[in-house]
Amino acid sequence: MDVQSLGVDFELAEVGCHGAFIPVPKRKCDGDQVIPRKTLPVGLPPILPSWDEELEKFLTCIDHVPIHDLTNAQRFWPREPHPENLYHAEVSGVQTTIQVDRNPTTGQLLGYKEEYLESTTEGRTSLSLRRPPGPASQDVRGSSANFPFLPGGMEEVDTILSKEKENFLHFEKDLLSVAPGLKEGMTFDDLDMTSRPEEPSVVSLADLMSAADLDEFNFGEEEDKKESKENDTGQGQIQGHVILEEEESLETLVKIDNESLSERAYKVTSEERREEWAIKVDIDHPVTDFHDRIPDMAYKYPFELDVFQKQAILHLENHESVFVAAHTSAGKTVVAEYAIALSLKHMTRTVYTSPIKALSNQKYREFKQTFGEVGLITGDVQINQTASCLIMTTEILRSMLYNGSDVIRDLEWVIFDEVHYINDAERGVVWEEVLIMLPQHVNIILLSATVPNTLEFADWIGRTKKKKIFVISTLKRPVPLEHHLYTGTSGKTSSELFLIVDEKKNFLTSGYNKALDAKKERSKSAQGFGPKGTRGGHPNQDKNVWISVIDMLKKKDKLPAVAFTFSKRKIDENALNLQNKDLTTASEKSEIHIFFRTAIKKLKPPDQKLPQVLQMETLLQNGIGVHHSGILPILKEVVEMLFQRALVKILFATETFAMGVNMPARTVVFDSIRKHDGTCFRDLLPGEYIQMAGRAGRRGLDSTGTVIIMCKGDVPEMSDLHKMMLGKPTKLESQFRLTYSMILNLLRVEQLRVEDMMKRSFSEFHQQKDVHKHKVTLDQLHSQVSRIRPIECYLCSVDLEKYYDTCRDYQCLKSKLQEVVLSHPAAIKALTAGRVIVISNSFHSNQLGIVLTSTMAANNERVFTCLVLCDKNKSVKVQSEERQEEAEVTPVTDRDLYLPAAPCGHDLIQVKAKDVSTVTVKSIRVEATKIIDDIKKRQMTRFKDDPPGKSVTAASQELSRLIESNIHGLPGLDPVKDLHLRDIDLVEQFRSLQLIEESFGSYQCINCPHFSDHFEEHKRNTKLKDEHKRLKFLLSDESLSLLPEYQQRVQVLKHLNYIDENNAVQLKGRVACEISNHEIMITELVFENVLTELHPTEIAALLSCVVFEQKNCSEPKLAPELVKGKESILSIARQISGLQRQYGMNLVGDYEDEFKFGLMEVVFEWARGLPFAEITGLTDVQEGIIVRCIQRLHETLRDVRNAARIIGDPVLYRKMEEASLMIKRDIVFAASLYTQ
Repeated sequence: MDVQSLGVDFELAEVGCHGAFIPVPKRKCDGDQVIPRKTLPVGLPPILPSWDEELEKFLTCIDHVPIHDLTNAQRFWPREPHPENLYHAEVSGVQTTIQVDRNPTTGQLLGYKEEYLESTTEGRTSLSLRRPPGPASQDVRGSSANFPFLPGGMEEVDTILSKEKENFLHFEKDLLSVAPGLKEGMTFDDLDMTSRPEEPSVVSLADLMSAADLDEFNFGEEEDKKESKENDTGQGQIQGHVILEEEESLETLVKIDNESLSERAYKVTSEERREEWAIKVDIDHPVTDFHDRIPDMAYKYPFELDVFQKQAILHLENHESVFVAAHTSAGKTVVAEYAIALSLKHMTRTVYTSPIKALSNQKYREFKQTFGEVGLITGDVQINQTASCLIMTTEILRSMLYNGSDVIRDLEWVIFDEVHYINDAERGVVWEEVLIMLPQHVNIILLSATVPNTLEFADWIGRTKKKKIFVISTLKRPVPLEHHLYTGTSGKTSSELFLIVDEKKNFLTSGYNKALDAKKERSKSAQGFGPKGTRGGHPNQDKNVWISVIDMLKKKDKLPAVAFTFSKRKIDENALNLQNKDLTTASEKSEIHIFFRTAIKKLKPPDQKLPQVLQMETLLQNGIGVHHSGILPILKEVVEMLFQRALVKILFATETFAMGVNMPARTVVFDSIRKHDGTCFRDLLPGEYIQMAGRAGRRGLDSTGTVIIMCKGDVPEMSDLHKMMLGKPTKLESQFRLTYSMILNLLRVEQLRVEDMMKRSFSEFHQQKDVHKHKVTLDQLHSQVSRIRPIECYLCSVDLEKYYDTCRDYQCLKSKLQEVVLSHPAAIKALTAGRVIVISNSFHSNQLGIVLTSTMAANNERVFTCLVLCDKNKSVKVQSEERQEEAEVTPVTDRDLYLPAAPCGHDLIQVKAKDVSTVTVKSIRVEATKIIDDIKKRQMTRFKDDPPGKSVTAASQELSRLIESNIHGLPGLDPVKDLHLRDIDLVEQFRSLQLIEESFGSYQCINCPHFSDHFEEHKRNTKLKDEHKRLKFLLSDESLSLLPEYQQRVQVLKHLNYIDENNAVQLKGRVACEISNHEIMITELVFENVLTELHPTEIAALLSCVVFEQKNCSEPKLAPELVKGKESILSIARQISGLQRQYGMNLVGDYEDEFKFGLMEVVFEWARGLPFAEITGLTDVQEGIIVRCIQRLHETLRDVRNAARIIGDPVLYRKMEEASLMIKRDIVFAASLYTQ
């Protein structure tokens, strides 16, 4: 049987012993030779190769395979050659496109730029809004692996090019003409060769298009106009327009228009530099054509809008950003509502941000009733995330921006409410981060209380985002306020209410004096009269005072009222003292009872019987409410809703109540006007007082709002009251600071730099707004510096530069020493009226003067009023500039005193201690008061022609005689011998000064006959170089105030392996980007494996230290495992703290003090399932703070769970899930009443 397999012929042979067949190679026989096909029982002799041998030969000797036989090889058919095919190449896809560069305000053409097309990008590699969307699960919150979208005002191409320039090789400056180690090289400078004028060797597409600007051609002109242009005898250019001639070459065309385009670009850019990005809108005139300009409003209001509201809506319709600053209850919310309505109309999205979670819940309820389609996103609640309007805290929006949320694509408006919250030292930085990171297409709406620097803040935003910000400010208050002092202490004196500021903002001194008199009548001593501020009294006294106040308000029909108190303990005491005071009717009690029971019915029965719940129900039944951070969130919402219904008659609250939705009262009462700000006790700032007082007066119900300050102790100082009530509110100030989270989030994106974030912060605004001006000046200085040539003098070329530097150092050291010496008591005693001194600064050089008076300035710097001589009818320039230049450097050998040309005049100047170069031994008897009065009198217009008095004449003559007789200088007081200075360091510095002075005679340049001219020339050149250097510094990253701290933090991150040597974010850095609070500490806990070994309940208890903030509380009782975990946290904290100090960071307090362990036991028991009523007995921390801590802990556990997913730790991931489920229950996570 013949079978062919794998190209090898074989046949079968029968084995004789058992009759089986085996394959054997097929052999060809010669002649009649027969090969047996059967074997004997003992087998055939090994005369033929076995199958295994053939297979091995086949595999190892591939040349024997039949496919290599030439007869079976591929045949080749010759073809006709076509050389033209070599010229053809497949066209690759277009990688770039041409973009028009226009002025953002005028739209005028500036030029063209080439940009890369983004074809295969994704969220992990691109900042573009055109990148493909991410997974549906990342639509809202994004992912820490995503890039953020390109922030508005930042140019991605410019950032990349700036990095490329750092590694760019300059072929004229960087290449060597002499090889290292050789004396001579190859240069072509001396070759006599003529070169053609430099022309562009390559015509770029941008240059071509610049010449072919479509705006410069009139394609629609009639034929006769074309002919007239063709017949024009001009030189190819008419009135700045380029005429295309057939015989003109492309190079000529480009050369002609290139210059005109660059000039036009420079002109437009200069205009852009001068313009302001903040535009103040005039609201003094009514908008009579409002409905003509907006016939179809996106949202119609049932009332007539105010002027400022109409102006804001007009700008919103034009897709422009606005900053609205108005008093509380003025109607700023109308602007926000219209933006939401516009986004619904345009099918886009609006994000409303608030500073606190409670305000987000309130706004959600308000907007949902108005628009319906509203979503809410907080740390633990996500409702209708696909809605057109999303309400969230600013921290949530910051996270969405860093994580590249796809919601940002559809965003049309971002509304920032309570913008004055940017002054918050802890969270103000979040506002700046969000404003900087918002993409260009997003418009901004800023709502704020009245602040004095709205234009400045809007200008910063406008310059940062490269868009106009329209500022609309109104000082008009819908309900004017009347401010009173209350001095009553009981029912008998409840009528002692004194008006001190009327509704027209007039301060009434008579009312203040009446309040003082009322206090004096009841006080037997004068201690009750004084400006020491209010003081609290005995609890019973406070109770009587509050009862009298409430009775007075009820009698005058001034309820409901908000009583602002700056102590939670004080609020609780006041409420308990008044719990028997009944302020509600029977029907109101019934309504309160029904509402309260309905609100808490979803709580578990044990939670409904919590002491705080029962106590609050009793107080509310009587019309008394309490509102502060220690109250359970659900109870605070009950109080707020009942207050809106006017069922709460007197509400004791902290200042956080002043920040929120429209909840006005008829009266606002201040228990005190002093508060503790975390550092010390101080009076209320005008902005704080106005914010809280603004709650008085209900629009449409009250003609005026009543504000009352209780004077339990002394009556406050009149000036303090005037400043607080009528002073300017606190300015918006930058609270920008660097955080590790910000640094890591920016470092993971190559196109974004931390330095760019710092440059665009509000803190750097005043430096960065002059960047364009500095660049122009720097260009001018650069050309001047490049023309500086060495002074050609064989003497001055030796050491003039060194001599100049020594003179400058000498004068600087002498000025500093004089400043120290003149603050010494002996020097102050010597510098009395009549002492003759030598003055040297930027305005006066070696000028003799007589000290008349010595005073202390506001900055504790001593200032001397001196009489000096000057040219006739010319006054000496007084140093009034804020930025004082350094004193002119003069040759130390030139010590001749300044002598004005005869006849000389005189003048008064004020000099600082550092401007006094010498305190001479001479002293003149003068009448200082008469001299000052006489000169000031003759500075008045009607007395300017009067002759000087005798005292002035005598002093001037004596001063002139001293100069003439001592033209080369007067001897000065010796600091050791005459002033008796004993400070060793100071004496050593004076000795160094003398050695420098003695060395001046060794310089050769002073022997030059033209020394003065050469010195002045070198001084001018040095000034140019110094200014050039200063401007380069201001334009560099080195000028950033936070750059040293940034470099220190980067070193810390490198040491901890969060980033590598190239600042690339490593695994630990990616994990830290997932953490929103104490990212370094939590990341170290994860990587040190501290959490993995613990039980979920223990993990929750341990991590409570990063969210609990209260400093003083009872000490918890901890299990051994928790004690061990606590020590681990403190150990890591000490390591991080030591590392930060090692790299030079200035820390405020100890880093380990940031972690508070007071609620570890409470959280541990809560995670184990203990009821809330029982865990409140484990600590003295109030219930509301416990709830807030556990809610924030849930967010932290979620962050750690995401971190475990990134590092691939399933055990930790599972434990984080379990811990989250254990704490998320009952009253702590009860749904907000505003979301139901």
